[in-house]
Amino acid sequence: MPVKRLLVAITIAALTVSGASAISSATAETPGAVAGRFDRPWHGFAAADTVLRRGSPGEAGLDPGPIRDAERFLSDWSTNDPATGHPHFAGAVGLLAHDGVIVDEFATGQALRYADAAGTELPTDRQVPMRPDTIFDLASVTKLFTSIAVLQLVERHQVGLDEPVATYLPEFAAHGKENVTVRQLLTHTSGLDADPVPSLWQGYPDVPARRQAVLDSPLVNPPGSTYRYSDINLMTLGFLVERLTGRPLDAVVHDRITAPLGMTDTGFNPPSAKLDRIAATEYEAQPPRGLVRGQVHDENAWALGGVSGHAGVFSTAEDLAVLAQMILNGGSYRGVRILRADTVRIMLTNYNQAFPGDEHGLGFELDRMFYMGALASPVTAGHTGFTGTSLVIDPESRSIAILLTNRVHPTRNWGSINPARETWATALARAMSVHPAVGKDAWFSDAGNLSTATLTTPLLSGVSSLRVNFAAFVDTESTDPLVLEASRDGVSWQPVDLRADGPGAPAGPVSALAGHGHRSWWRVSAELPAADPVILRWRYTTDAHYTGRGVYVDGVRITSNNGIVLDAEHTPWSLSATGWTLTSH
Repeated sequence: MPVKRLLVAITIAALTVSGASAISSATAETPGAVAGRFDRPWHGFAAADTVLRRGSPGEAGLDPGPIRDAERFLSDWSTNDPATGHPHFAGAVGLLAHDGVIVDEFATGQALRYADAAGTELPTDRQVPMRPDTIFDLASVTKLFTSIAVLQLVERHQVGLDEPVATYLPEFAAHGKENVTVRQLLTHTSGLDADPVPSLWQGYPDVPARRQAVLDSPLVNPPGSTYRYSDINLMTLGFLVERLTGRPLDAVVHDRITAPLGMTDTGFNPPSAKLDRIAATEYEAQPPRGLVRGQVHDENAWALGGVSGHAGVFSTAEDLAVLAQMILNGGSYRGVRILRADTVRIMLTNYNQAFPGDEHGLGFELDRMFYMGALASPVTAGHTGFTGTSLVIDPESRSIAILLTNRVHPTRNWGSINPARETWATALARAMSVHPAVGKDAWFSDAGNLSTATLTTPLLSGVSSLRVNFAAFVDTESTDPLVLEASRDGVSWQPVDLRADGPGAPAGPVSALAGHGHRSWWRVSAELPAADPVILRWRYTTDAHYTGRGVYVDGVRITSNNGIVLDAEHTPWSLSATGWTLTSH
């Protein structure tokens, strides 16, 4: 069944958050956008202050099917895998929002399940189930809070992005770092190492000595010469915030970000009164902390008293959704402005063009398919956390995907959860519709990883100088191409050069169509000067990772000097499909 389109009416009030939930029952919309559409990218921020509300996928114009499939995936991953004898994660909480509507809040598994690093299960009555309001150690998602705090100082003209960090922290200049800029710390191009060596908890007697060790960290590369993800970058920025505000980082984050936004379950060092809602992390022998629950998991943040610019914030899915919607709103939520809209724009601008594959805004990662899935685009922003957390903010579709897991409970050695992150974000993308370019339906393939889908014409004979025209919607990894091929015998195939036109289309003749983020139909043409007899086929082939939203082909029309040879829009049965289906969305 086609996904219903829904235009959600504006009902926005400029409310304060004092004493009120940050999630409203009011209706919301993003002006100029069409709810539930993946093929209607919208550039800019909401003109009104969109307030999140709860609703069903159908209310937001979404197909619930992909979302329910993703829920089953998360449930499966929180149960024991017969191959390993343990789950991928003990439990998870997921939240999906589109156009201001929270369309899914899902909890599965346990927040507390194990007694030791070996995976010995606690008695059932001592285990704690996941709930939608479970509080998680966000790990490196903390970096986003620190980055926002820095940008607030930029807005106040207390910090210059291209000023040396040593302007504000003179002691940072040690070991040749006098020219490292604030922007380079935010984009991980400073040249600093990934982590302090030795770890702060191992080599230094107290917090002042550990802080000084961070500032004394030497360069491993010349500033600006390479991308190297570094906790030291954000630790340093946390110190910078403290120096310029005269207040501890946790107080700054509370007073300038979380309290104004009504994020009541978000902050460093959560109170013991909330322990029953906090997801456990690792059972640690080095350092000898035992089961970590309610304290920051990251050892370096722990050595700094639980408050650091790179790790230490705890939060819930609902609170993070408010932070994300603030970004989608251009820096404000419920009438409270956290950042200016122009600041949010520069925050989501890629400053790492010199380092393809490591796209980065100011603190925010950009366009990372491994956890953003089909929501990835050049302006899709977010971050992951080592404990098993991820946040995805997609301005193009006004969407939010949050997945919080305790994947390090009881040990960090049970493997990666990136497929779950990708699956969760992609589910929201696939719940949105792509309307056919021509007529009432189009051919669609979401073949999955390591697959091939073909759409083949019958043998075309008695023709020459063929011209092929069709429309293509392509949202794939660059290594998952859609190609048009020709064959005289159906066995040996040769690629046909294509010319595509439309937003994000490749320039000139190309042998394949691929890419993601443009979210628009392309008009595609090809010519075969000598082609009698010939069979044509569209082939979509994927590798082992990241298939995106998928590929559509529509309006296939093949002509020759003698007229129309094949018009698949009127005779779709003339194409033989393997791995493709006709769909209205």
